[in-house]
Amino acid sequence: MPPFNSLALNLPPLTTSMPPSSFFFSTTPFCKSFSKSVAMAAQSTSNAVKSRLRGVVFDMDGTLTVPVIDFPAMYKAVLGQDEYISIRSNSPSGIDILHLIEQWSPDKQQKAYEVIADFEQQGLDRLQIMPGAAELCAYLDSRNIRRGLITRNVKSAVDLFHERFGILFSPALSREFRPYKPDPGPLLHICSSWEVEPNEVMMVGDSLKDDVACGKRAGAVTCLLDETGRYDSPEYATVEHKPDYKVSSLSQLHVLLETNFDLTP
Repeated sequence: MPPFNSLALNLPPLTTSMPPSSFFFSTTPFCKSFSKSVAMAAQSTSNAVKSRLRGVVFDMDGTLTVPVIDFPAMYKAVLGQDEYISIRSNSPSGIDILHLIEQWSPDKQQKAYEVIADFEQQGLDRLQIMPGAAELCAYLDSRNIRRGLITRNVKSAVDLFHERFGILFSPALSREFRPYKPDPGPLLHICSSWEVEPNEVMMVGDSLKDDVACGKRAGAVTCLLDETGRYDSPEYATVEHKPDYKVSSLSQLHVLLETNFDLTP
């Protein structure tokens, strides 16, 4: 598997003389980061052949919105402490709680969904748009680049996002659409509705196990949003699906799209 395409920026090797504040894109979440200023990144790619990008599909929770749901607490409430620890130890990229629940009895499923609904409602009560999201969407609109959304949250949460922030995504697929992430089905459905090839679309999200896996399986370009650098941890070094790009903010994604891609509708 090729390394992150942030190498396309033709950035020089990291040296100890570069201050931490200059960090920009990272080659991989599993090795040391390196950086370049926006101006130099743009200059280095000015003569490079850029890949065509016709659409961007976003995750919602933790990508378009500020992460407010305590997922570990939710998983523990659904699974119990011991089961959570056991499953987490065998799943370095994260727990797929929805697929686990599907294997349970109807009564147990109902109780689990009630717990999840309670956590999700708490998240809706504190819903905030991610810094840089509005500006990024406005930029994509100015270039006539399609915007889609895939979330494992419910449709009512997507509707509230559209209503509260006035930014619409189409198609916008919630977990009522089956199969859901990390299956590539939702992303392939969007590509088909847009009449574009998967490799002309970028999947953006904050989850390796859901967003990056979905994008990779569909054949799309993938970008991991890692605000805190948690995916730099060695525990993620052996995950199956690694992103093509990794950024720490949507503002960085904005520059990445502008400097590295031919944004043609």
